Amino acid sequence: MATSVRRERHYPRIPFWRRARRIVALATAACLIAAAFSYLPAMGGKHNVGIGVSSAEWLRANGGNAIVSEIENWYYSLTAPEKGGPGLSSLPQVGVAASEGGEEAEAKRVYRPARVKPIIHPALPGEGVWKPAGAHAGRRPPVLLTTFRSDPEYPQFVAGVAWINANRTHLEYVPGLAEPPEPLEHRGSGEVPPQLRKGLVATFNGGFPLETSNAGLIYRGKVIETMVNGVATIVEYRGGRINIVRWHQGETAPKNVWFAKQNLPPIIYEGKLNPNLSDGPEWGETVNNATRVWRSGLGVDARGNLLYAAANYQTVESLAMILKRAGAVRALELDINEDWTSFIGYRHPGAGEPSNLLPEMFRSPERYLVPDERDFFALYLRPGQRW
Repeated sequence: MATSVRRERHYPRIPFWRRARRIVALATAACLIAAAFSYLPAMGGKHNVGIGVSSAEWLRANGGNAIVSEIENWYYSLTAPEKGGPGLSSLPQVGVAASEGGEEAEAKRVYRPARVKPIIHPALPGEGVWKPAGAHAGRRPPVLLTTFRSDPEYPQFVAGVAWINANRTHLEYVPGLAEPPEPLEHRGSGEVPPQLRKGLVATFNGGFPLETSNAGLIYRGKVIETMVNGVATIVEYRGGRINIVRWHQGETAPKNVWFAKQNLPPIIYEGKLNPNLSDGPEWGETVNNATRVWRSGLGVDARGNLLYAAANYQTVESLAMILKRAGAVRALELDINEDWTSFIGYRHPGAGEPSNLLPEMFRSPERYLVPDERDFFALYLRPGQRW
């Protein structure tokens, strides 16, 4: 009787490098599929910025902040401006004329900030002169605006500054549609509520996203992101007073704090520039502090009034010098890059005739009258105050 012999099959041995390549390819595909489940819905939502900016923000929020910052640093290094060049013959027109804003004789009876002393001579018409942001604002305008050339080595650079009367205005922190991230109670619609626009006098950008700043946020008296000692902080106390401080009250929300938004170390403190403004690592994984880009900042003067400043082609140090020249004794940096830097004044009640602080500002002056992804600040007249 014949016996059958079972033959074993021998399969060719796959080289290790080829197996490793397949593993890497499968892992990469899995990561891309997983990323797609996050990226595609994020891009499918409502946005008022381009797909490139939205993609960069998604990448930052998903662990790619260092990659985005490296690309931005490379780009801005290639497009850095050269020193010198022809000077300007005029400055952007901001604010309204004295006849619209109130009589000069009346204005002299109340406090106004001193004119910003020009650093390039001869001064251009209107340089450093404060003008009301709103028409028919009377002798105590809630917001004053000015422009001046900010750097003798770059005679074409123009800074825009807004002075905000603390006695006449009230500042509110407004969450955007996506920043701060979920979960968040009382988010709102990401815009200035229509019912509050009658008293609206200005709006401006709210600072780095929490993912980027690695700092804290208190909103409506509750800690949304853990507070960090030593970080510059915009604070509203429950009585309505606004201040800029170096936070020292720990991780929790003090009972007297209504909101507190943190963003990097102070750039000015007790009248002096931060001595570490040229120290890159202290300023987080953002565009390098020495890279010249659009930058914005918020300060407070010796009387407790706020000062907002913005300009293109600025370093952290040059931004601090702009705010100090305008009268700030404490200050912090807000947003950078043209996509996020916005200060909008309203010439008439009801958010009428909105206009950007500087004409080169990229975003629409209607920005905060429609839903926006990012958080911002809205400035209203105090109760009982008239336009």
